[in-house]
Amino acid sequence: MMQGIIDLNHNIFFFFILILVFVLWILVRTLWHFHYKKNPILQMNVHGTTIEILWTIFPSIILMFIAIPSFALLYSMDKVVVDPTITSKAIGHQCSDEQSLTFDSYMIPEDDLDLVVVRIIVTPADVLHSWVVPSLGVKYDTVPSRLNQTSISVQRGVYYGQCNEISVSRKDYGDRVYN
Repeated sequence: MMQGIIDLNHNIFFFFILILVFVLWILVRTLWHFHYKKNPILQMNVHGTTIEILWTIFPSIILMFIAIPSFALLYSMDKVVVDPTITSKAIGHQCSDEQSLTFDSYMIPEDDLDLVVVRIIVTPADVLHSWVVPSLGVKYDTVPSRLNQTSISVQRGVYYGQCNEISVSRKDYGDRVYN
């Protein structure tokens, strides 16, 4: 998913640079050709219907070409996998108890690695949290007494997740929010 986000960003930025260069070229050309010393008597152009239609339709077409792949990426991010390889539950806590998580890891050769689909269920124990793994492009907000889930596909690597929100206690929002 993160690779799709990066590719979309690069494609949009490429076209942004092309449009920027074109607009700057038109601006410099206009300033050069309509300089007051070269053209002391201004011609009054009241309406330019053709150019007004073009600069209305052309940006709309550009926005459509940006919207189609971005909507496809957005909807594929919310796709839920029915049969994940691993299910993990992350529970956010406001204060750390200095408990550590330990597990055994057995290394296997890279040729034997398969694509692993991981379903992650996130929920907070006490306050609002936001669970994020930046290198995978995953960020999900959590609300007390609610479960939120996402699916990610990974092949290999070590990925670090974290809470990405400054939490406020339940009393600051009032009990009416969570009833």
